[in-house]
Amino acid sequence: MAKLSVNINKIATLRNSRGGDVPNLLKVAADVQKFGAQGVTIHPRPDERHIRYQDARNLVPVVYTEYNIEGNPIQSFMDLVMETKPTQVTLVPDADDAITSNAGWDTIKHKSFLTEVIQEFKNNGIRTSVFVDPNLKMVEGAKEVGADRIELYTEAFAHQYGLGNYDGIKPYTQAAVLAEQLHIGLNAGHDLSLDNIQFFKQNIPGLLEVSIGHALIAEALYLGLDNVVNMYLQKLK
Repeated sequence: MAKLSVNINKIATLRNSRGGDVPNLLKVAADVQKFGAQGVTIHPRPDERHIRYQDARNLVPVVYTEYNIEGNPIQSFMDLVMETKPTQVTLVPDADDAITSNAGWDTIKHKSFLTEVIQEFKNNGIRTSVFVDPNLKMVEGAKEVGADRIELYTEAFAHQYGLGNYDGIKPYTQAAVLAEQLHIGLNAGHDLSLDNIQFFKQNIPGLLEVSIGHALIAEALYLGLDNVVNMYLQKLK
């Protein structure tokens, strides 16, 4: 069974839109774990428009499952990760003004930079994952830079699945097979939802973890957070 890590960025967005502390981010993090999620994900950005750096610190004693912090490894992000020591850091090459993540790393072009960053995290006992498109060369590159895992960027799959084009899964299956051959762990995330997650899981060998936020929180508005977490867990079996 692949693990479910719930991205709680959208909870912070809602809180920040009104000021104050409603909804309470720490309570939501505790609740999704109580409901069965095997991890909590956050993606702080430099402008702190949703998750704040202090949130990352405050979550340390609350997250007792897997704690995954995503982000572009600028110095302030690296310092935060070193301070909080999450279970996993996921490196994402997003620009400061990006609305959401929109591309994976070019692991060949940025080989030297990624190698240095990853080694520093691994020296501190933090598992590393690199956000990549389902491109075999990029998967091979992730192995070369020393990443423990890759996270497949699944927006293209989700878009094609929504159009009824189920062949959109094929590059992801191929990337997963290669990752297995290279002995690199496999995560996935972005636009995965209750509608497409089961099909994705069934076609991706060796899937260890999915990180889901936007869709899960949106679905919870209608179905309830406890219910939605458990619906994902059932589909990931």
